[in-house]
Amino acid sequence: MSQKPSVLFVCVHNAGRSQMAAAFLTTLSRGAIEVRSAGSQPAEKVNPAAVEAMAEVGIDMSAEIPKVLTTEAVQDSDVVITMGCGDECPYFPGKRYEDWVLEDPAGKGVESVRPIRDEIKTRVEALIASLTPATA
Repeated sequence: MSQKPSVLFVCVHNAGRSQMAAAFLTTLSRGAIEVRSAGSQPAEKVNPAAVEAMAEVGIDMSAEIPKVLTTEAVQDSDVVITMGCGDECPYFPGKRYEDWVLEDPAGKGVESVRPIRDEIKTRVEALIASLTPATA
């Protein structure tokens, strides 16, 4: 594979789960994977509890803004990971699709967001392992 793999995280508002997943993938892959995130109905801002939960693990998401899901973003990605957007995600044959069933952090405090954050990190670590060759 000559170019690096690309991943698109999608949830309805692109304000919590998909933002945390994108931030973890960006940080943990150290540039080895191209990262995108989007929402079918983007919120005005990223969930403050998600920003706080990520800051606790040393990742700053305070400058992130929710982005609208486009057909181009799906077409340009090798892996599309949905987090509760259901049928609103365009489907293209030949792409790898995964649906991560995760609790929605909307309206929850940071105490409730921490376990969601930790589950996302575990899944992102497994995703990185599946997309990047093992290094000796």
